[in-house]
Amino acid sequence: MPALARRGCNVLHPTMLNPADSTFASLLAARLPDGTVTLAEPRYLEEPRRRAVTPAALLARPRATGEVAAIVRACAEARVGIVPWGGGTGLVLGQVQPEGPAPLILSLERMTALRGIWPEEGLMQVEAGMTLADVQAAAEAAGRLFPLSLASEGTARIGGNLATNAGGIAVLRYGTARELCLGIEAVLPDGTVFRGLKRLRKDNTGYDLKDLLVGSEGTLGVITAATLRLFPRPAGVGTAMVVVPGPEAALTLLSLMQEATGGAVTSFELIHRQGLLFLDEVLPDLRQPLAGRPEWSVLAEFAAPPGLDPQALLADVYARAEAGGLVNDGVIASGEGQRRALWSLREALPEGNRRIGAIASHDISLPLSEIAVFLHRAGPAIAAIGPFRVNSFGHLGDGNLHYNVFPPKGRRAADHADKAEEIQRAVHDLVHEHGGSISAEHGIGRLKRGDLVRYGDPAKLAAMRAIKAALDPLGIMNPGAVI
Repeated sequence: MPALARRGCNVLHPTMLNPADSTFASLLAARLPDGTVTLAEPRYLEEPRRRAVTPAALLARPRATGEVAAIVRACAEARVGIVPWGGGTGLVLGQVQPEGPAPLILSLERMTALRGIWPEEGLMQVEAGMTLADVQAAAEAAGRLFPLSLASEGTARIGGNLATNAGGIAVLRYGTARELCLGIEAVLPDGTVFRGLKRLRKDNTGYDLKDLLVGSEGTLGVITAATLRLFPRPAGVGTAMVVVPGPEAALTLLSLMQEATGGAVTSFELIHRQGLLFLDEVLPDLRQPLAGRPEWSVLAEFAAPPGLDPQALLADVYARAEAGGLVNDGVIASGEGQRRALWSLREALPEGNRRIGAIASHDISLPLSEIAVFLHRAGPAIAAIGPFRVNSFGHLGDGNLHYNVFPPKGRRAADHADKAEEIQRAVHDLVHEHGGSISAEHGIGRLKRGDLVRYGDPAKLAAMRAIKAALDPLGIMNPGAVI
């Protein structure tokens, strides 16, 4: 294994690359249609939380895979770094390069074609620049469901979703972006095109390059198109928000719901009181359906087959759960309007967090049986550092929590910036101790490289470095991200 690690060191450091300067811009523009290459506007240089920016960059917006290949070949020849840019919604600094020579930002926003859809096969092929919302709409128009769903789906693009192996609210039943993808087309770091847009459920012909490129955050190539899985649209949807005594009861309730619905639970979101109080503070006009602000609540949803009344089934589950001491209040949506109102509350939680301003945010996952123990231990660990407010919420059904720490009321996050690293270390140490992951669905980017080294398996890290060196020896693909 040390040999693998040495091979990984052959990748050029980002500072050893050349800038995307005016000379390179002229060279690149000569190989591409007019208007493809410009200077990057500010929106391409920032990330949502404004923690870092790319000081300056060249921007390329190709219209076809052949143009992407020409861009990557030119960058390889000139040793210019490439930062792939989807919708710019990532939260781990994967789309910005704060240091090093000016890169080329490669946006696929003009590549938005629906290349094909086969409803009877449960498949569609789309270009990487389609927004997630447009992918969902194309599937719906064909009478099918593409279940990946995120708060940023109107802006996030499917290429970025795949590059980061996005999760979202329906992982519990349908899986992550990787599990929803059967094939990809991608441009590799030397400019060659990997044509893996297969429509096959079974293909045991060697290493799965699709699964390698999905989740690689643009460090091994640029995804230009994908074959995606589609599902039957549910005949009905049952949605409820209920008050639970704590995380332990919530997990027992999840098991009860899975049994009652035949494993059809699609979402199971845990919500802590602090998030609701934040909404009272910064979004006071947002209607909250439950009386008071319960310590813990759950927003659950399941897909109902034909002939089943989802509201009646949820009422039966609630009665059984109440008898078992698992719930003590709740609301069952009686129609689409009430369903959307419940989800608007859940989807407002990140906006509430943003307006309050976190000292430290954590996207973590844990084995389901470890979640309650982790939460019981994490609270005192944070309290020992300072009198902070904690908002823990997220996709409890798949073990993914967003554990965010905020300043006391009346103070700003900047007042406690000196505690951010200590808070993060305390949270991540506990996550690691309980067999969890320090990145559940947001990726590594540039923000969590140190955490990946600290908590990652040494054999895995050495293999990752070897793969990076083999596919991208010049280190031009998203330099400084992940590895």
